[in-house]
Amino acid sequence: MKLKNISLNILCVILFIIFCSNVNGQDKYLTFNQVFKSGEPKLLGNLPRILKWIDSDNYLEMRTEDGATKYIKVNANDGSEEIFLDINLVNTKLLNGMSILKYETRTDDYDKYLLKNQGKYYFFSIQEGDLKELLINDEIKNPEFSPDANYLAYTKEMNLFVYNLNQDVEKQFTYDGGNEILNGYASWVYYEEILGRSSQYQAYWWSPDSRRIVFLRFDDSPIPKFPLYNADGTHGELEWAHYPKPGDPNPFIKVGVIDISKSDIVWADFEEEADQYVAFPFWNNDCTQLFVQWMNRGQDTIKIFNIDLTKGNKEEIFSEYQPSWVEFFEDIYILKNGNGFILKSNVDGWNNLYHYNYDGKLINKITDSNINVLNINLVDEENNNIFFSGWMDNSTEQHLFSINFDGSELKQITKESGFHNCQVSPEGKYIIDTYSNINKPHKMDLINSQGEYVKNFGDRKLQILDEYKLGKTELFTIPTSDGFNLPALWYLPHDFDLNKKYPVIIEIYGGPASQSVRNSWSYSLSSHYLAQNGIIVLVVDHRGSSHFDKKTISLMHRNLGKWEMNDYIETVKWLKQKSFIDTTKIGITGGSYGGYVTCMALTYGADYFTHGIAEFSVTDWHLYDNVYTERYMDTPEENPDGYNFGSVMNYVDKYKGKLLITHGTLDDNVHMQNSIQLISKLQDLDKDFEMMFYPNERHGLRYPKRNHSNRESIQFWFKYFLDKELNINE
Repeated sequence: MKLKNISLNILCVILFIIFCSNVNGQDKYLTFNQVFKSGEPKLLGNLPRILKWIDSDNYLEMRTEDGATKYIKVNANDGSEEIFLDINLVNTKLLNGMSILKYETRTDDYDKYLLKNQGKYYFFSIQEGDLKELLINDEIKNPEFSPDANYLAYTKEMNLFVYNLNQDVEKQFTYDGGNEILNGYASWVYYEEILGRSSQYQAYWWSPDSRRIVFLRFDDSPIPKFPLYNADGTHGELEWAHYPKPGDPNPFIKVGVIDISKSDIVWADFEEEADQYVAFPFWNNDCTQLFVQWMNRGQDTIKIFNIDLTKGNKEEIFSEYQPSWVEFFEDIYILKNGNGFILKSNVDGWNNLYHYNYDGKLINKITDSNINVLNINLVDEENNNIFFSGWMDNSTEQHLFSINFDGSELKQITKESGFHNCQVSPEGKYIIDTYSNINKPHKMDLINSQGEYVKNFGDRKLQILDEYKLGKTELFTIPTSDGFNLPALWYLPHDFDLNKKYPVIIEIYGGPASQSVRNSWSYSLSSHYLAQNGIIVLVVDHRGSSHFDKKTISLMHRNLGKWEMNDYIETVKWLKQKSFIDTTKIGITGGSYGGYVTCMALTYGADYFTHGIAEFSVTDWHLYDNVYTERYMDTPEENPDGYNFGSVMNYVDKYKGKLLITHGTLDDNVHMQNSIQLISKLQDLDKDFEMMFYPNERHGLRYPKRNHSNRESIQFWFKYFLDKELNINE
C-alpha cells in the first residue's frame, strides 16, 4: 500500500509538471528584431537546398559545412551519397578570388562556366580542368551557352554576338545597336510586362540543336523618354528611360533568325512598325520549324505563326480571341516524339491543358474545366503521363496531380491540406514535396508517384517556436451582398476575447488574377507580431482574383478600381457587424498595385477605411506603362470613363483618415511621379498625411533601407492603433 501511495504521489508530481509546462509552454513573445531583423533566437530553420533531379533515382543537393560548399549526389532509393562537386577543390584551379559560385552563366549539367575576373572573361570546364581566357573585349550582357556548350551567345553594346569556344573566335551578327536600337536585349516594357524580370533583359533564344538563334530587335525611338533623378554627389545625375505610358507608341519590333554558320539574318515577315507584341518563340522537336507568338495592341487576340527559316514568310497556325484579354503562352511543352505541343489556356474559363499538332489542329483537351492548372511539372512521354500543379476543389490550396494524355486517370498525388511545390523526378518515380499550411511551417518530404510518404528531408519549424504566443490563424469566406464569397485569412491575437475591441489591418495586393489568400505558412512572422500586440491582420481576395474563373475575373476589364473597392468595402461592412472590431481603426496596406488599392481606399473609400500605408503606388492609370494598363483598361482614348473612375486623384477631396505614402526616388517601374502628384493634390486641399521617400531605391526596397521602412510601418500602426511607441527591443 505504501509503495502504491509513493507511486501515486510521483505520478501526481509528473502530471503537475506536465500541466505547468503546457500552461506556461507558450509564454514568450516575438520581438521586433526576431521578426524583422533575423534576430536571435531563431524560430524557423532552413530546408535542404535541393537543386534538381539528375535522373529518375538521384537528386543533387547543395551543402555548406564549415565553410566548405559541396554538391552531393543522393540516391532516393537507399539514401547513399557521393560528392558530385567539391566547390572549394574546384576553386583551387581558378585564379585568386574566383569561384564557380560567382559565374556569369553555366551549363545545366554544372560542368562548364563563364567566369569574370578583373574585367576579363574566362571559360572553365570542370571535366577538362582548364581555365581559358576568352578574347572578349568590353562588358557583355546576358551570356548563354548553346545547348551543346560549343558556343556562347551574348549582347554587347546592344548588338548580338556568338563566341566559338572551340576556335576562340568572336562573331558579330548585328551592327546597328545603340541607345535606341536593341538587338537581343529587351526594351524596358518587354522586360517588365512580357518577357518578365527573370529574363534580365535577354531577348534571344537558342534552338535546341545549337544551330540557330532567334532574337528580337527593338527600336525605342518612337517611345517618349521619362527622367529619373539620382541626387547623389554635387550635381546629381539624370537617367532617361524609354517608358511608354497608355496610348503612347510602342517600340518597333523585328524578329530575326540567325544561322550561326552564316552571316546573314532572316527577318520574319512581321510589319516592323505595326502596333503589336511578339515574343516567346519555340521550335518543333527536330528544329526544322520555328513558331512565334504574336498579340495585337488591344491584347484580345493571340496567334502562333510558323516562320519559314529561309525566307521569313509566316503562316498562321493558331488563334485565340477573348473579349477581355489574352496572355502569352509562357510554358508551352514541345513533345519530343514529334506529335505537336501542349499549352495552357483559360479560354474556357479555367486554366486547362490542350494538345495541338504543328498545324495548329487541336488533338484533345487534356484536362477538364473542373480543375485549374497552374503549371506543368513533368511530361512523361514514354508513359503518356503529365504531372501538373493546380487545384480542383479548394482555390486556397495547391496540389500535384497526374493525368494521361487522353484526359483519363486524373489523380491527386499530394495529400496533406496546404500549398505544395513539387520537384518531380524523370518518369515521375519520386517527388520532392515542399509544403505548408496556415498552421504548419514548411516541410520537405520525399514521396512516390502514388503520394506515399518515403522520408522527410527537413522541417523549418524549430522546437522553440512552440514556446511563443503566435496569432490564431483561420481561413474563411466573406459574403458580399450580391452573392460572392470572398476568400479570407486572418491572424487573431493569441488571447482573442470576443468582449474586447480590436483594430484591423487589411493586407492586400489586389491586381487582376492575383492571389493573396493561400493555405500556406507565411515566410514572415510580421502578421503574428502584429496579432500578439492586439491587432487583427486580415487578408482578402476580391472577385477579380485567381480564385474565380476568367469570366468573373474579366469583370475588371476596363474597370480597374471598381470591383476591388466594391469588395473591400463589403469586407469592411462585414467587419463592422462584428462586436469585437474597433470600427474607428480600420487600416489597409499594400505595395505597387496594393499601394493603388490603399490610396483608393483612403479616398474613394474614405467612409470605410481610416488608416493606410501605401508603398510605391500607382495613383492614376495614365501614369503607368501601356502594356500592363491597356491589357485591362484599353487606351485612354478608348476608355476615358474607366481611366477617370480609376484615378485616385479624383477622390482626394474625400480623404479624411491618416495615410503614410512611401516611394523609392529611382523607381523605374511605378514612377515616383505617381506619389508626387498625389501629395501635391493632398497639399493643395490642406489634407493631413505622412510621407517617406527612399533615395535611389527602385521598385521595392533593398536593405538596409528596408529595415527603416519596416520600423516606420510598424511604428505607424503602434502609434495610431495602439497609442504607444514601438520598442524594437521588445
